[in-house]
Amino acid sequence: MFKDRKDAGQKLAVALQIYRKDDPLVFAIPRGGVELGYEVSKALNADFSLLICRKLPYPFNTESGFGAMAEDGSLYINELAAASVSSKDIEQIITQQSLEIKRRIQTLRRGRPLPLIKGRTVILVDDGIAMGSTMHVAVELCRKKGAGKIIVAVPVASRQAIQKFSQMADEVVVLESPINFHAVAQVYENWYDVSDEEVLAFV
Repeated sequence: MFKDRKDAGQKLAVALQIYRKDDPLVFAIPRGGVELGYEVSKALNADFSLLICRKLPYPFNTESGFGAMAEDGSLYINELAAASVSSKDIEQIITQQSLEIKRRIQTLRRGRPLPLIKGRTVILVDDGIAMGSTMHVAVELCRKKGAGKIIVAVPVASRQAIQKFSQMADEVVVLESPINFHAVAQVYENWYDVSDEEVLAFV
């Protein structure tokens, strides 16, 4: 159990100390992953930036999604999860999320481009993995840009997600994987939606 995102980030940083020697690049996935990524980068004395990804939400239930896209256009659609969504709706949702990605690059990353990824050890940090769609496209983006090594690092993830990312990434660091895992929030005492303003305090 973690008190809050700061506590989770500090504990994650301890588990990631072995990568300090690699001069890693820490990417946080906004908005939930930003405070954790900040704590990790501070502890590792590492470069820090935001990698913008967006879930593709169901039109009838925006809390849940059927895939994700990254800022370079990398797209992941879970065919099974998307079976109930029409092609027209999928196109519309992709367009909407593309606009939101552009807004977040301008607002949260202040319009700055991604740092150079080629050849570097990249640590991808989020506050947890449930479905794993956004982390999927984040890994894809880093692969396409020639990362030397990709480490997926989160405080909590499902067993299925750990198995999946063990195959996709070079290494996976997860602090907790509860048997009855149903939501990332369950391992946090203080859980809330993070605002743009809070993100900007860390970048």
